[in-house]
Amino acid sequence: MKLRPTLLALALMLFGQANAHEYTLKDLQIDHPYARPTVAHQPSGAAYLSIENKGSNSDKLIGVASPIAKSAQIHSMSMEGNVMKMREVGDISLPSGAKVVMKPGNGYHIMLVGLSQPLKAGDKIPLTLSFERAGKTEVSVVVEKAPANEEKPAGAHHHH
Repeated sequence: MKLRPTLLALALMLFGQANAHEYTLKDLQIDHPYARPTVAHQPSGAAYLSIENKGSNSDKLIGVASPIAKSAQIHSMSMEGNVMKMREVGDISLPSGAKVVMKPGNGYHIMLVGLSQPLKAGDKIPLTLSFERAGKTEVSVVVEKAPANEEKPAGAHHHH
């Protein structure tokens, strides 16, 4: 009866990996792609993920695409005084050993412009990431409700 603990451990390991939603593309580890829900007629949304370069060569995220948006763009967001500034950037450098964490409120995110449908909690949307060295990979972005403690800049105005 030593088989049972082994089967249980295997089942937990498999479930843990399926639940984690991580992707590996050559030396790149892509973790937890997610988006926030949008409201009806909201023309755009944002997606977030983290990318870690575990290799010895640098790489770059050079493009993003999704069939649910007219275009997908890599953006950077920062607070300048009391104004939130957002701008499109051409790429994100991934030096050897670097980890880029995209999250709401500040830093990088992926803008999904011209949505063909609202993003609803529980939805999964395809997103293709293109890298200079590693090539392309498709990830599944899970639409998740924002946790109550997520940063929302107070009184910030959104400018491109």
